[in-house]
Amino acid sequence: MQNLLFVVLGLTILILGGNWLLKAAVALSLRLNIPKIVIGMTVVSFATSAPELIVSVNAALNGSPDLALGNVIGSNIANLGFVLGITVILSKIDVRRSFYFTDWPVMMVASLLFFGFIFFDGELQQYEGVIMISLLFMFLVNLLRFQKTAIEDELEEDDTPLPLYKTVLYLGIGGIALWGGSELLILGAKGLAMAYGVSERVIAITIVSVGTSIPELAASIIAVIKKEKAISLGNLIGSNIFNLLAVLGITATITPIRVVDEGLLTNDIFWMLGISFLILPLVFIPKGRRLGWRDGIVLLAAYITFIYITIA
Repeated sequence: MQNLLFVVLGLTILILGGNWLLKAAVALSLRLNIPKIVIGMTVVSFATSAPELIVSVNAALNGSPDLALGNVIGSNIANLGFVLGITVILSKIDVRRSFYFTDWPVMMVASLLFFGFIFFDGELQQYEGVIMISLLFMFLVNLLRFQKTAIEDELEEDDTPLPLYKTVLYLGIGGIALWGGSELLILGAKGLAMAYGVSERVIAITIVSVGTSIPELAASIIAVIKKEKAISLGNLIGSNIFNLLAVLGITATITPIRVVDEGLLTNDIFWMLGISFLILPLVFIPKGRRLGWRDGIVLLAAYITFIYITIA
């Protein structure tokens, strides 16, 4: 019971910390007169990936590489199978042109690159982390240089810049909350793994990854209910790209990540590749350039199947 409390409390603090950091990052960028498009594609993306990044770095440094890897692989599966599945069941999504030319291809390249790096030797090396970060940098440069007109400003935080003292306060509290939340989460996850006799990878793939995907799910459902703006498939795909290239890239650059539980290589990574690829035919069938409730059921069923196989 105590371990579960640590996990829930850790996730809650992580979500709050990520939100505070996001507000501070956007406010600071506006104060420095950084264009909104740059804020949206860089600052916000990094800030919303901060919980996954802190958890993965902390887990790897604390001798729990499977938590680091399982967190990212599980989050990528949850973003598309769980979050996107529920979202399109509630409301259809019209797919933008950038999905075909940039978002999906880059996500698949990042996924296959990660697969190639880790599958054959069971370890993500520091130089491989540098390559992943370099690819992320090229992806961002491409977006900012060639697709400015195709990207809509969907920031809610940029209407009124925060006073400097609030920005500093949010930055400080957010950073502390992220670190403290990750410590509690890792402590609880390790305890749950020991208590139930399962590997840390199983806890990371199920509880931890779903927990770090809750903010995306909440934001998507609220957007559907309020009908305030179009829900972008690109946002979730972008999150997956950042999880792979930024979170794992930065973590591996700091310290190599070695697979402990072979289930990551024999099961989980193939599910991540499969669900990532599945998005493409779903967009075209039965009608092109949209995802509807039938597609949502397929994605959710795939995610439930994955969880069942992982736990069983």
